Amino acid sequence: MTDAVLRERLRDVYWIGGGSGAGKSTVARRLADEYGLHVYATDDVMPDHARRMAPADSPFLTEFAAMDMDERWVSRSPETMLETFHWFRGEGFGLIVDDLLGLLGSLGPGPGVIAEGFRLLPRLVRPLLAGPGHAVWLLPTPGFRRAAFESRGSLLQIAGRTSDPDRALRNLLERDRMFTDRLRDEAGQLGLPVIEVDAAMTEDGLVKRVAEAFGWRGSEAADDLGQVG
Repeated sequence: MTDAVLRERLRDVYWIGGGSGAGKSTVARRLADEYGLHVYATDDVMPDHARRMAPADSPFLTEFAAMDMDERWVSRSPETMLETFHWFRGEGFGLIVDDLLGLLGSLGPGPGVIAEGFRLLPRLVRPLLAGPGHAVWLLPTPGFRRAAFESRGSLLQIAGRTSDPDRALRNLLERDRMFTDRLRDEAGQLGLPVIEVDAAMTEDGLVKRVAEAFGWRGSEAADDLGQVG
């Protein structure tokens, strides 16, 4: 299927990518509630996608799955963790597209879908955009990301399962910082919008900023969403 055909079929998808802890899920849910959209959370389908990916098509996932927790998060540098993490490499992105096509087909005519998650890399999403106001990337500062994880009680969810939680946590946070920097550079090179998320940003303010990035100015815009594209 060509990019042009995919753009047409995905014209009612709005994409929210970004770094971990930026508030993507919260913003997507709130906008979906306000504008009558369906949310597709890419984090939720990661286990399913991992099961469906053949080793020949996912070498980084295959290597990662063979490691123990210390090999994943303690013994390797953050740079290596970033460069070899399967989702950051775009493995499985085709399954996201397949899911969205199936979801749109099942929903029928309507205002569409908000897809959200860190797996929505700018270089992969850009060819699929129906228009410039269909995607935005949220980029949290390191302090905001750590505070977000602490507030969720998930700061040590991964690191706490290693033999050296402190080192694993440092590695994870540094890897995520570099990933966010990479998203910023990639989006900038492609002319795609980003929103910097720091401690001064309220949830309401972030929701408003994302709505504005999509060109939505209020609840009255909901009636027109099905025609955008």
